[in-house]
Amino acid sequence: MIKIRSQATGHRPQVRYGRRIAFFLLLTVSTLILSSCGYTTRSSISNKYRTIYVAPFINKIDITKEMNAENKYKIYRPSLETDVTVSVTNKFLFDGNLKPVREDTADLTLKGEVVDFARDPLRYSDNDDVQEYRVNVRVNMTLWDNRANMLLWQESNFTGYADYFTSFYPVASERKDESVAVTQALDDLARRVVERAVEEW
Repeated sequence: MIKIRSQATGHRPQVRYGRRIAFFLLLTVSTLILSSCGYTTRSSISNKYRTIYVAPFINKIDITKEMNAENKYKIYRPSLETDVTVSVTNKFLFDGNLKPVREDTADLTLKGEVVDFARDPLRYSDNDDVQEYRVNVRVNMTLWDNRANMLLWQESNFTGYADYFTSFYPVASERKDESVAVTQALDDLARRVVERAVEEW
């Protein structure tokens, strides 16, 4: 008796091969589509400017003012201007679009002054105790083209902030120390400064 072998099994390797080709074609097309979107982590500013000097920020906060209803939420932090300078410089290093360098070799110079440092109440308890504050750090700043000795832009009251809950907030796990909020506000300010510097003007 002669057994006839099914021809169907002979097509299975070809089917697998065809599926592999289809998969690689799909992968290639997807890669081409994504690459054509023009997305990049580098800013277009880096085509013209590559380095920046962050001048030490100047503290312009008047701490000699008498306490009154308008400024009762002012807070004081020694060497705040140094903390702002360090935070901004580190954020430029992390971002990578503009490399912080010495003033005499920089394409750009960022100059700034700290003009306000305060905590604003956001939420009160039934007993009028402040449950939540917002820490604000405000600066004025200018960006200069060193080669052309030209002012490129200036910003006033540029703000970084962070919120925190006090001991009067009922959920203990969500409370935060003020010093932590200040650090976060400085980081938020530095991020905003760098974004402003590397965006199209």
